[in-house]
Amino acid sequence: MTDADADADRGGRLGLIVPSSNATAEPGFRAFCPETITVHGARMALESVTVDELDAMSDDAARAATLLGHADVDAVAYACTTGSLIHGPGFDAELEDRLAEAAGVPAVATARSVVRALETLEADRIAVATPYTDALDERERDFLEAAGFEVASIDGRGLAANTAIGELTPEDATQQVLERVGAVDDLDAVFVSCTNYRSLAAVEGLEAELEVPVITSNGATLWDVCGAAGFAVDGPGTLFE
Repeated sequence: MTDADADADRGGRLGLIVPSSNATAEPGFRAFCPETITVHGARMALESVTVDELDAMSDDAARAATLLGHADVDAVAYACTTGSLIHGPGFDAELEDRLAEAAGVPAVATARSVVRALETLEADRIAVATPYTDALDERERDFLEAAGFEVASIDGRGLAANTAIGELTPEDATQQVLERVGAVDDLDAVFVSCTNYRSLAAVEGLEAELEVPVITSNGATLWDVCGAAGFAVDGPGTLFE
């Protein structure tokens, strides 16, 4: 078998950089990727979703991307929403450039993936549901507004421990959206934030109920990294149509 034959047989490879306490992103990506695409993880130390820990975690991103490059992945995703917006507008794009250089392949970061997804959906007025504390919700609002979106409502659950966030269910996401942000008038889209929040499985039900597009951090990141790698993927909801 030639090297070219081996490359053709191996299928696609996605590199996924996640906080060490994230137990949601990797199985979520695998659930919606075809069997020909494998997902390969690298982890950065983070236990609590706080400004200080997120800031320290971002310093480890390039090392993780370099190691994924050793696995000959086709693209890399930095799967952490607040970790990729913590320093405000422009940090997400800078982070993507840094990771792409380290891995030697295209790279996306969740915060920028969310912006691309909302722009693709031509969404202007949005509502946001998060598991975060008020301090991180305000950072997220500032980031989204600086990107040009009107944040009509943002609701957080006040959680800092990332393992507690990972214990939330798709039903929790559905309840939070419907009870706390979904009733806002004249929405173009709803965004459920956090790659450790198991909300991707709730998208289709929420879209049917609300009759507007619903995106999640993992959904936007999966859609974006597969686009960067040139892979077709059939995920849930309007974004993947």
